Amino acid sequence: MFQRVLWVSLSQVLRSIALVLLPVAFLSLIAWATAGSITGNTSDPIRAAMWVWLGLHNIPFSLIIPPAGAEGFLSYLPLGGLLFPFLAIRSSFSKVVDRLDRDTNLINIARLHFTIIYSLIAQLLIFASKTEAIRAVWYSAIAILIPAVYLTTLTVGKKVTLTQPVSFGTRIIALLLGISALFLSLSLFIHLSTIKDLITVLRPGIFGGILLLLINIVYLPNAAVATMAYLSGTGFGVGSNTLISPLEHQVTQIPALPILGALPTSVNSMFLFSIFFFVMAGALLASWTIALKTKILWQSYFVSIASVFVLTYFASGSLITKELSSVGPSLWKFPLSVAIEMGIGIFLTIFLPRVSLPTRKSKINE
Repeated sequence: MFQRVLWVSLSQVLRSIALVLLPVAFLSLIAWATAGSITGNTSDPIRAAMWVWLGLHNIPFSLIIPPAGAEGFLSYLPLGGLLFPFLAIRSSFSKVVDRLDRDTNLINIARLHFTIIYSLIAQLLIFASKTEAIRAVWYSAIAILIPAVYLTTLTVGKKVTLTQPVSFGTRIIALLLGISALFLSLSLFIHLSTIKDLITVLRPGIFGGILLLLINIVYLPNAAVATMAYLSGTGFGVGSNTLISPLEHQVTQIPALPILGALPTSVNSMFLFSIFFFVMAGALLASWTIALKTKILWQSYFVSIASVFVLTYFASGSLITKELSSVGPSLWKFPLSVAIEMGIGIFLTIFLPRVSLPTRKSKINE
């Protein structure tokens, strides 16, 4: 029985990895054949496919940048890329569930096996793709993959019921992200000519244009989180000692991504009104939980802030060079500002009615 579970888990792990790695390898081979290579070695596109697969899992890379051999770090990776391994893992683990006849005990064992095998194969890919100039950070892969893969498998094989704090807290952040995405869409539309100019300067060609489009699509969630930070008043950076916020616009250079054509071009203090959305989010959270225990309100509030922190961590990072070592929202300023603004909304919702209630009673008595 143990061997059966192990074999089923191994076969489906290989399937889930192949579902993402093989299409990426195919695109890498086409890009290599189209653009050519300095060495002409066919191992280059295969190694590049492994790097892309690891990058889609948000595993950072340590780099040595030629010709001076300066050290670099790549941790600003696309949040949207996580969708591909997520769907592949869900699809493969659902087959594990079916082949084990939906036996709960066997599925729980398989879930653990699946997670460990997936993480071990990822370590093999890290070792196989390592060069003197580029190497994925193996310990970050362990820290990211084990919880991520295990949580993904939990969404398969049984009905997942979220606790009230998790449900309320994540819904509030999803609402704020939705509002931020609307503002991002509007900014993309307004700065459409700038985006076209960036694409023209890059001259990607037909195949390169398709790849460039895909890159910008998977980076859209990162842009939505940055927009959310901008609306909170904190802003975000596009490099060292840079800040783009409603009250400050300090930028030296930006990465050559067309999506960054939507960046604000100057200070715009009128966007400070958007802080109102975060205050109202706190008020809405309080109104959802006001009929429940106070404990649920504060647990939901904590989940909201923790969600913002996790989003900020994965939506920001370093982009190879020291000049672009800090791209995205601040890891502490943004969650802190959201905590304060939502806290104000909760305070107003809970305590203002208590202040006005004695006043009304006294008028009635008179």
